[in-house]
Amino acid sequence: MRVLISGASGLVGSEVRRQLQELGHEPISLVRRVAQNASEVSYDPANGVIDPAVMESIDAVVNLAGATTGKLPWTRKYKAELIQSRVETTRLLVNAILAAKNAPKVLISGSASGIYGDAGDEWLDETAPVGSGFLAELASEWEAEALKATPRTRVVLVRTTMVMSRKLGALGRLLPLLRAGIGGPLGSGKQWWAFISLPDEAGAIIHLINNSQASGAYNLTAPEPATCADLVHALGKALHRPTLIAVPAFALRLAFGEGADELLLCSQKMSASRLLETGFVFKHPTLQAAAQWSVGKD
Repeated sequence: MRVLISGASGLVGSEVRRQLQELGHEPISLVRRVAQNASEVSYDPANGVIDPAVMESIDAVVNLAGATTGKLPWTRKYKAELIQSRVETTRLLVNAILAAKNAPKVLISGSASGIYGDAGDEWLDETAPVGSGFLAELASEWEAEALKATPRTRVVLVRTTMVMSRKLGALGRLLPLLRAGIGGPLGSGKQWWAFISLPDEAGAIIHLINNSQASGAYNLTAPEPATCADLVHALGKALHRPTLIAVPAFALRLAFGEGADELLLCSQKMSASRLLETGFVFKHPTLQAAAQWSVGKD
């Protein structure tokens, strides 16, 4: 397959590229600069510019573009960038798909667990309602833009949660503290933190490309639920380090503003049942397996 990827240089996009290449496919990166080789295509989402012929030889589009939500605190200017980088890029890709004579067979478009807001102890499958807050509104608008491609192609919305990686992503700041023995739960630690390992995140995206029956929203989360405290303690155990120094909620709110409540203190107990029903097999289905992989001990 020839797979066009926006956000190809990011954490997940890079792993999707790697796995596609390993499987013998041809990933094509969308870049915001002059393309340097045949594996790149230039585009300018801010100004709505893309080669109209780009979609004609593409089998699948994976849309992962978006500024990181982990850059805290969120200023008004950065919130606008978070919206623009997701919604405008998606709109540009969708318009190109709609205009193509030979449309790609599938659009895998990014979304986020933030669509559910703070849901407490409730199990969240893909039928759960949109929650409240900035991230819920952002994800809802992002998904709505992607679904406009439905008349021409199969659309899959991947609701991504915390991606556990060895260097970057959600654990980029936490792992160094845990390795130093000075980390601990955030807030009460009782909030549910859905998680997925980086290999499983990219593997699920490729699996959904290949599954012609898959459409609509899918939670990309490991099947085992875990709280913030569970996850921190599992990482500490894998590193053989204590995890006794909790960070109080008020300190997180002082440092990070509303982002603390929406990213760090909110509770999302997500179900992986719909993804499992497609036959996807996790490499790291449990917290222990994901934690061991994240610290390089699998």
